[in-house]
Amino acid sequence: MTSMDLTGRTAIVTGASRGIGLAISQQLATAGANVVLTARKQEAAEAAAAQVGDRALGVGAHAVDEDAARACVDVALERFGSVDILVNNAGTNPAYGALIDQDHARFAKIFDVNLWAPLLWTSLVVKSWMGEHGGAVVNTASIGGLHQSPAMGMYNATKAALIHVTKQLALELSPGIRVNSVCPGVVRTRLAEALWKDHEDPLASSIALGRIGEPVDVAGAVAFLVSDAASWITGETMVIDGGLLLGPAQGFQAKPGATQ
Repeated sequence: MTSMDLTGRTAIVTGASRGIGLAISQQLATAGANVVLTARKQEAAEAAAAQVGDRALGVGAHAVDEDAARACVDVALERFGSVDILVNNAGTNPAYGALIDQDHARFAKIFDVNLWAPLLWTSLVVKSWMGEHGGAVVNTASIGGLHQSPAMGMYNATKAALIHVTKQLALELSPGIRVNSVCPGVVRTRLAEALWKDHEDPLASSIALGRIGEPVDVAGAVAFLVSDAASWITGETMVIDGGLLLGPAQGFQAKPGATQ
């Protein structure tokens, strides 16, 4: 069986102070990787790293700050000697509402964080390490990038673009670097709070597996994609939505003793 052991590898996870980013960092560390967690503020990054363990390092670096991003990559190389894994997880949504009601400031901010930042960080790690040594990149997209939904048009547009950019990078950086994306559904995070808070039960009833997601649900998929177990997977988009796109459960109950 191909291994999911990440011992000796180093990962950078952007937007890792809480939620999905923190869960990914914890999962990668559990698999043996050294992990550099980024957040806008140094204090938040350090607090998150303390939750991950001895092989974790917190670095304050706003995702769109090129100087801070470059310094973070340099620190990772100085501290751990490699950058084998990059998870572009930082995201934002300041543009909730109809597309025709958005202004350029919100447009620029959401595309900068959700699309430009993954390109920036990928470029930096490729030119500093992965270009010569190989590696794996995972971008956190969203099921919003696969369909339309009220008031989420701008956010969804950035995630649709990120899915395309993932495929383009997978082609351009092959064969030495694999690039994939994950598309979470509604997950219990602060960013997605408006989508589930105060109506979690009816929302869960509309999902085939009967619940909203937890950060760890996404983290396990990312750990798989960056591991050798996924060594023949690149340019793919993994949907992790509990069956949200399928619709409500149909009431089937597995017989006792059946495997899941």
